[in-house]
Amino acid sequence: MNKERLLISVCGRAGSKGFANKNLKVFNGHPLVYYTLSAAELFCKAHPELSVDIALNTDSQPLADLVAAKYPEVVYLPRGAELGGDRVPKMAVFQDTLRRMEARTGAPYNWHMDLDITSPLRTAADVENAVNTKRQRPDLDLVFSVTEARRNPWFNMVKEVGDHVEQVIHSPFTARQQAPNVYDVNASIYVFERDFLANNTDGMLWSGKIGVSVMMDTGIIDIDSEADFKLMEAIGAHLCAELPAFAQVRDNIRQ
Repeated sequence: MNKERLLISVCGRAGSKGFANKNLKVFNGHPLVYYTLSAAELFCKAHPELSVDIALNTDSQPLADLVAAKYPEVVYLPRGAELGGDRVPKMAVFQDTLRRMEARTGAPYNWHMDLDITSPLRTAADVENAVNTKRQRPDLDLVFSVTEARRNPWFNMVKEVGDHVEQVIHSPFTARQQAPNVYDVNASIYVFERDFLANNTDGMLWSGKIGVSVMMDTGIIDIDSEADFKLMEAIGAHLCAELPAFAQVRDNIRQ
């Protein structure tokens, strides 16, 4: 029997306007990208029933060299200039990765999972939960990771309207418990149904039927500045000291 096939992508641009070369940073003693690759490796070890390939899509040669030094099995896909700008939608990069890897391996994948480099505080269970949600729900085009929202647009979020502010959503609810559950999308994990990703033409995630996988809310901090990075390092050190699931990913990084 042929194994079901999963493609894992790790994508990173050279440079960054908000935080220069953030994908090359050392996070609590290890290169940032190694946390993502460690989490991917833990998932692969737990699922021998799957055929899994990992690909790095980047226009950064230093990042490619960093990955190759410890994870030589990761397939390096040099990113073309047309996908190098900061306005290029992620979907286009995912599609490029899927197309090139299917051409390379000669067979289609069942799913494509992307793991973001700048989300080091991701446990093996987080990856497991996202993939399992997608595998159990073939009706979903996409599952992505979220955290429980600290602000609820039905109650305590406002928008500017002319010379004043108004509720983002005009709400009939009088108690938070009455409102729909609200989540923050943290961009840590995406798991796509292969055909939805391959056939998408508008570059929008929202054109599909989407499910969510909930992570701890520490994962919502985007590393877009040096201050973000330092805060995440402090949080990461604390979580690794207190919670074995986070330490497992750190300790699994290849020496």
